[in-house]
This record gives sequence, C-alpha cells and structure tokens, in this order.
Amino acid sequence: MLRQAVLLLLHCFSPLALGQYDLCKSLVSTDDGAVWEQYACQPKAQSMKDYMRVKVDPPGITCGNPPERFCTLENPYLCSDECDASNPDLAHPPQLMQDREHTGRITYWQTVTWARYPEPLLANISLAWNKSLELTDDIAITFEYGRPTLMVLDKSMDHGRTWQPFQFYADDCLESFNMAPKRVPDLSPANITLVICTEQFSRWVGSKNDKNVKFEVRERFAVFAGPRLLNMDSLYTRMESMKGLREFFTFTNLRLRLLRPALGGTYMQRDNLLKYFYAISNIEVPARCKCNLHSSLCLLQEGNLQCQCEHNTTGQDCQRCKKGFKAKSWKAGSYLPTPNGSPNTCAIAGAPTGGGSNCECYGHSNRCSYIDYLNIVTCVSCKHNTRGQNCQHCRLGYFRNNSAELDDEGVCIECNCNQMGSVHDRCNGTGFCQCKDGTTGPKCDDCFPGYYWKQGCYSNVCDEELLLCQNGGTCSQNQKCICPPEFKGVLCQQSRCEGGKACNTASTLHLLALVPLLLCVLLPHLLATLTAH
Repeated sequence: MLRQAVLLLLHCFSPLALGQYDLCKSLVSTDDGAVWEQYACQPKAQSMKDYMRVKVDPPGITCGNPPERFCTLENPYLCSDECDASNPDLAHPPQLMQDREHTGRITYWQTVTWARYPEPLLANISLAWNKSLELTDDIAITFEYGRPTLMVLDKSMDHGRTWQPFQFYADDCLESFNMAPKRVPDLSPANITLVICTEQFSRWVGSKNDKNVKFEVRERFAVFAGPRLLNMDSLYTRMESMKGLREFFTFTNLRLRLLRPALGGTYMQRDNLLKYFYAISNIEVPARCKCNLHSSLCLLQEGNLQCQCEHNTTGQDCQRCKKGFKAKSWKAGSYLPTPNGSPNTCAIAGAPTGGGSNCECYGHSNRCSYIDYLNIVTCVSCKHNTRGQNCQHCRLGYFRNNSAELDDEGVCIECNCNQMGSVHDRCNGTGFCQCKDGTTGPKCDDCFPGYYWKQGCYSNVCDEELLLCQNGGTCSQNQKCICPPEFKGVLCQQSRCEGGKACNTASTLHLLALVPLLLCVLLPHLLATLTAH
C-alpha cells in the first residue's frame, strides 16, 4: 500500500502537473513494477542578463576619457552634466547596462557626444553567452535620453563567427534600409520568420515617455498560440513542422549596431552637438538554455551555462550521445506528440541493429554493410564530411577538429586551401595546406619575402634590397625595372649602345631636344637677311 502511494506521489510530478516539458522522466507503475518513463524536456525560461558578457566597440566610444560635457534633448542649452571615467559618480562604463540598480538610482552606459559630426556616430554592443539559447519573450533595450533613429539588432548562431540581422529599426525604413516598414501584427503564419524593418521604436516621443526598444517575441508566438499564449500545443507543433521556426529564435550572441542617435524630433542641429549620444540603462534577454529537449536544468559551471543532460546525451547543449550509447545517430528530442513529446534517447552501443551486427558510426551514419570476404562491418554513406569503416576519418579536403569528439557533427573542418597557392585542396592534421614554391601561410594565401602575389606567388623581378635596378632604373611593384632611355635589360644593366660603336643615346636625345631652340634663335636672323636682299 505504501509503495503504491509513493508511486502515485511520484506520478503527480509528471510534466502535466508541473508544466509542459518541465520533467525529463517520471517513475510510473507497470505490471512489471516501477519503471522510468522518459519525456522530452527543456529548462525553464529565465533572464539571461546576469550571464551575458558585454563588449563595446570601437575603442574609445564610451564617454569619460577624456572627461566631456553633454546636454539633454529636453534642455539642449543647459550643458552642466559631465562624463568622467576617473570619477565613479560620473563614469558610465558598459557594465551599467546589466546591473540591477538596487538603490533605485538609474545607472547607464553612455557614449561620447557627436562632436565629430558629420562623421557618423557608430557604436556596436556585442552580447555573448558561450551557449546556445532560445528566446522565450521580448528582448527589451532601455535607452536614456532618447532612442536611436537608426539601429540594427543582429544575432549569431556560431559564437560570433558569422552574423545575420534579426530586425532593423529606423524613423524612415524606406530611406534608411530600402525596406517597407512593417510591424509583427502584419505578419502571417507563413512568413512569421521574416526579418522586418520597424518604425515603431525610432520616432521621437520624448526621452522620458518611452525608453524601450523591443524585439517582439510574444507577438510572433501569438500568431500560433493566441493573444494570451494559451494554446502552446499549437506553437510547439509548429516548432516541429515549420522549417526554420525554432532556429529563428535560437542564438549564441546578440549585437546592437547603433547607427544614428536620437535627434529630438528635429533635423540635425550643428550648433549644439553635445546633445547627441547613446545611453543604455538596461538590456533584458528572456530566454532558456537550448538543450535539444534532453534536459530540464541548466546551471553555471566554470563560468559557462551547461545543460544537465538526460537521455544518455552529453555536451554543453546535449548535442551528442554519451560514450557507450552510440548504437544509432544522435537526435534532438521532439515536442511531438504533445503533451510529453519524444525523448529520442540514445541507445546503448552494442545493441543489435540492421542485420544483427554492431553498427558503430559515431552518429555519422545509421546504416552498415557486412563485407563477406573481409569479414568486417562497415558504415555506409558517412555524413558530416567523415569517411572510414566507422566514419572515424575525415574526407579529403577536411581535417580533424581536435576540440570536438568523434561523434560531433563538426568533427571535420574544411581545409579551405587557396587554389592558386596550394598544390591541392588537401591539408595535414592541423589544417596546413601544401604550398607551391614561394607561397606560405596555413591556407597558402601569402608569399615569402622576395615574392609577390598575382593569382599565386611569383619571384620578384626587382626590389629595394637585393634585386636593385641599376643605372638609375626604378622598381615598379617588384615586377619590372623602368630604365632610363640609354639602358635596357631586366635590371637596366645593359647599355643600348651595341658592340664598340661610339654612340650616346642620351647625347643624341639632348641634341634633338636643342634643335627647336636653335631654330627659334636663328630664324629671325635668317628672315632679316632674306628681306635685306
């Protein structure tokens, strides 16, 4: 009786009781006794402000070094405020964008003023987490002293190596980005992942009236889940069935590109440039750790967020099977069928697969073939640029990523050898290509000293150190000597006078140049003589 009560209590903590996809497993009663039932699961949403790493560029864009006065748009001629990096009470460093402001006093990061107008006042704010995240609510950036009239929000899904726009913001989208202005309610289920330009957050309404610039996530969710997000099953179903929908809300890094500050609702006024700058007091990024539906818990470990993986998975994002559980390819969990989803648990290695043979392919293939005369089982159609009996080697033109495990999809990296400078497109185990003579660099895209690049490396004809042009010649782009008229040859080393003949090209040229002058001097005398006769 006690055992049944315990089982009933545990079953009460199923995903249905705690909220959808909150638990990865639940102990349930069966005819064979209590067993663990596995579910697709994900961590709770939380504010990611505390975990983000903020970087601001270009260098020197933050105000205060040297100290600088600034004005406000509401009272642009009262310029008594000062930014001074050496004074804690007057400094505005980047970390103030993510502080909690417990004292009630608003603190903010601030840039230099637009004193160098007409040069653009540009600032980039990069936010990094070293972790894949999924947005769960609106991103909100709070601007003090006016919202920018021009701004772009970018995202990266590969830790800042590549970027793509999330949304454009402008007071005139057509003029600034050649895009018709849109709002999220204008979108339909078919184009809900469209990158838009909005004018909603860029027009002047007074810096104290509305400070927030948003990237609206809830309104995009509402297209499927309803205005109050009550039909989440519909949203989760679309996440599985609509290509690119889930990836649209996934990121590792965010970047704000601030392109033009608030102008106060007027045209640019050059008589007081100290009132134009950017100031941000807060950035809110509500999101959850992306764990591929294999974890319900994400913790900070050694400075980085880490999914606490279930379903025999491992990795920061639970993105691969644990060692010993690679009998089939790794697969993300699925939201379907609702409400519990499919965990897609990694199976223990050695479990029989097609034909009863142990098919170990490190997740790069799910098909094997038995070769009778060799008495071996080999993987078929290795993916992710792998090859070999167990998909354990990299294809030609790729090399092993030593920071990734064998079952990682990114285990093989393309060599990217420069076709003009390399012997072939293959590289060694550290990614270095085999270079042609005179060519150097990991990808054979640079030249040794004494060589110049022209769709490959070629030996210098001349230079300023060893291959000097002679007899007054000058070296042009290391490729040829430009010789004086009386000399010739690759290095201007040969006289144009042949054999032992007495000739002097330079003298001849000088004489020819004097002929017109002599004619001008003698012609008046000749005419006078002829006239006298």
